[in-house]
Amino acid sequence: MESSSRSHSLFRRYEGNPILRPDQWPYPANSVFNPAAARVDGRVLLLVRVEDLRGFSHLALASSDDGLTDWEIHPEPVFLPDPERSEEHWGIEDPRVVWCEDLGQFAVTYVSFSRGGPLVSLALTRDFRHFERRGPLVPPEDKDAALFPRKVKGRYALIHRPIVRGEAHIWISFSPDLQHWGDHRILLPTRPGSWDCHRVGLGPQPIETPEGWLVIYHGVRLTASGSLYRVGLALLDLEEPWRVIRRSPEWVLGPQQPYELVGDVPGVVFPTGALWDRETDELRLYYGAADRCVGVATTRMADVLDYLREYGEEE
Repeated sequence: MESSSRSHSLFRRYEGNPILRPDQWPYPANSVFNPAAARVDGRVLLLVRVEDLRGFSHLALASSDDGLTDWEIHPEPVFLPDPERSEEHWGIEDPRVVWCEDLGQFAVTYVSFSRGGPLVSLALTRDFRHFERRGPLVPPEDKDAALFPRKVKGRYALIHRPIVRGEAHIWISFSPDLQHWGDHRILLPTRPGSWDCHRVGLGPQPIETPEGWLVIYHGVRLTASGSLYRVGLALLDLEEPWRVIRRSPEWVLGPQQPYELVGDVPGVVFPTGALWDRETDELRLYYGAADRCVGVATTRMADVLDYLREYGEEE
């Protein structure tokens, strides 16, 4: 019982949740959720998925000094689907952001919905106002992707979630040029019978710590009343990130509050953005709640690593 008590108290929800709601938006929006997070010029920026009243999604920008309150929302979308690009025919969704050292830019991986299904696309930006589209990285059906912030053994690394034979595991792939991808392998599989038995997918970007790459992911279990989306942890080897050092046996954050249980898709906690303040050791997790609004939860990185060291399972 000790590990259950530890895992379920690891993250603390911000008392002002939800921090972003559709009724705050400067133009009509059905829902605002699943944001990527970055720090730019001392401010916290959230690149937020916004679903319009047709059911199509685009990306919008919200910024704040403290990353919790007084959000300034850009009056117009900052990243709209391009009608000239077939892969964005039905919108763009669920961004993840990482500062890519060798490119000197933020790399934004996002889901673009083509006629053939969802796939992972890449855009580069320095200011979150102007974006250079690099196009699709991998074919459909694929989602939940982020680059690593630096090359690993001279190659770019990508975590993503293809659907293969109907199975939804987390994979890792490598590329010399961000265009040609190979060395594909399953990284984190679903676990039969467990809370993450039906689907797993990457949450925010992988975070480099002294003990390994921290991966925060979502796991799905199908129930009689629908899908439950909850949050788990894994730690990867720094120089061989295809090697999983530890994985949490239990979820560490799950839907409990009304804004997580009631929405367009009830029972969903879906993390997509994370910020780690190395000075204070605060790890802040931004997540979509019930596909309707944005919440945030916090912890200390030291506590996360302690939990994985003590209770994490070796893969």
